[in-house]
Amino acid sequence: MAERERSSAPRGAPLPARRSVVMDAADVGRVLVRIAHEVVERNHGTSGLVVVGLQTGGVPLAERLAGHLASISGAPVPLGRLDVAFYRDDLRIRPVRPESVTEIPTELTGRVVVLVDDVLFTGRTVRAALDALADHGRAQAVQLAVLVDRGHRELPIRPDYVGKNLPTRRDETVEVGEWGVAIRGTGE
Repeated sequence: MAERERSSAPRGAPLPARRSVVMDAADVGRVLVRIAHEVVERNHGTSGLVVVGLQTGGVPLAERLAGHLASISGAPVPLGRLDVAFYRDDLRIRPVRPESVTEIPTELTGRVVVLVDDVLFTGRTVRAALDALADHGRAQAVQLAVLVDRGHRELPIRPDYVGKNLPTRRDETVEVGEWGVAIRGTGE
């Protein structure tokens, strides 16, 4: 198929994007259960935890993670949503597009926040999230859980919980959906 795509494309034209599924929905489910157990083990339970999903990709994962944490511990875990659009350091480079409202269900001071996102790339979104969280109190600790760590960090940010380390090229994108995780890139 790749050969057919190359031969039908005009000379000098970009090749069509290819998509490779690297985790299906069942894999993502297993990863979230594993991360939930790691969170409980590291924090000796769920008392004092708050799970906060980054808009938009981290929110559905945070909802699922909070559900797994509640089923493991037998107690609900507060769940929040965080939009970091106005905290980004690239406001002058690209227009601000707030994705959704921020909803933090409880005071964060003295609590352990588990910040959840789908893909960790440069680290700039997480940096913005740390600034945004500071407006809601002084957390005892902030732990980062990501479904995919694709590398290419520009800031010294490291996740505490990782579903899958997925080395990528800069010109590739990682797509996350209900169906799983895929890499989309141009042909070689």
